[in-house]
Amino acid sequence: MTEHSLYSRHAESVAKLAHLMACLRDPVHGCAWDRKQTLASLTRHTLEEVYEVVDAVEQGNPDKICDELGDLLLQVVFYARIAEEDGQFSLDDVATAIIDKLLHRHPHIFPDGSLDSFGQPSALSADDVERNWELIKNAEREAAAHGSNPVSVLDDVAGALPALERAGKLQKRAASVGFDWQHTSQVLACLQEEIAELQEALSSADTQAQEHELGDVLFTCVNLARHLHTNPETALRRANQRFERRFRDVENRARLAGGNVSGTDAETLDKYWQAAKKFENQNNQ
Repeated sequence: MTEHSLYSRHAESVAKLAHLMACLRDPVHGCAWDRKQTLASLTRHTLEEVYEVVDAVEQGNPDKICDELGDLLLQVVFYARIAEEDGQFSLDDVATAIIDKLLHRHPHIFPDGSLDSFGQPSALSADDVERNWELIKNAEREAAAHGSNPVSVLDDVAGALPALERAGKLQKRAASVGFDWQHTSQVLACLQEEIAELQEALSSADTQAQEHELGDVLFTCVNLARHLHTNPETALRRANQRFERRFRDVENRARLAGGNVSGTDAETLDKYWQAAKKFENQNNQ
């Protein structure tokens, strides 16, 4: 498929979707629910669609992934349509903005900042690219600063991000200017210190101090995940899945013994749990 035909096919599909959304938002013949939506009201639906994409990817079902990505694309078109109606920006503006941003942030791929300059070999590794990306973003923030307002590398880290994701982004931004541990062992030592402080807080009746120290432990765990090149959200999701599988196994063992979890003593439940772990580990070998 030629570059021109690829552009044409994509342009036709996206244009058709944009037209469909305009019909749904039509003030006379459109859908009452779609006409009612605002930028703010869409946000919860967008979050749901993002998580459904993630879930589909984890299931590894291509048809499901395609379907969920369509739902997510619809959200982008929906936002753009509402904004265009309000005279703010259009879908073309959205696409142009991300194109310009990607061209600017990939100088190793597009040397003169245009698609026409594509095709030159690049010796940068993925880690090099990530470091350069943060440096370019920092420079963009400096250039966008107005007046005497101080600029921070932490600017524009969205406050609405899930806490684990935001912690990782804050740490990554700070690391981009050298504020970081050099070795994983240092992060582990910091984690041990935070756990000790949590244990001290637990010996008191100060619930605020306990929450404070627990937060520090969680924040440091995210930092450890970053140093291990592991996504903490992914690690926790997989831990959730392991817990769910093992707990269902515990429930099943309790039923086979003629009872249920709530009516089984703690010692027996622990025995069931250890058996569930052993069974899962044997099956994973």
